[in-house]
Amino acid sequence: MTLKILPAVIVAGAFLLYLPGCAKDNAVASGGTCDTANVRYSTQVVDILQDYCYGCHKGPGAASGIDFSSYGAFSGWAKTPFVLADITAAPGYTPMPYGGPPLDSCQINTIAAWIHQGMPNN
Repeated sequence: MTLKILPAVIVAGAFLLYLPGCAKDNAVASGGTCDTANVRYSTQVVDILQDYCYGCHKGPGAASGIDFSSYGAFSGWAKTPFVLADITAAPGYTPMPYGGPPLDSCQINTIAAWIHQGMPNN
């Protein structure tokens, strides 16, 4: 029974480790800042999904049947431990994006903050 809750504990720990790095002075590749105070799904989260996820996880033919192409679809998956565990490459999970470069810390922090903020459809 203890081994079944271990992945959830790992994901929760990874989530908590990433949030402190969300300070507004956390630089991103574009030279801007990583502002995760009020993450917007329609711009920040969708931009990350378009750049890193939609290639495999969009529409009826989505890989493994995991479709992120709408708010309802993605928020449903984001309620599970899989999204954060996969994008943080937590032990026992498949690192995502599969076969591609990992998301940078700001992108991970943005998705984590959006989840922590209650996954608003904004």
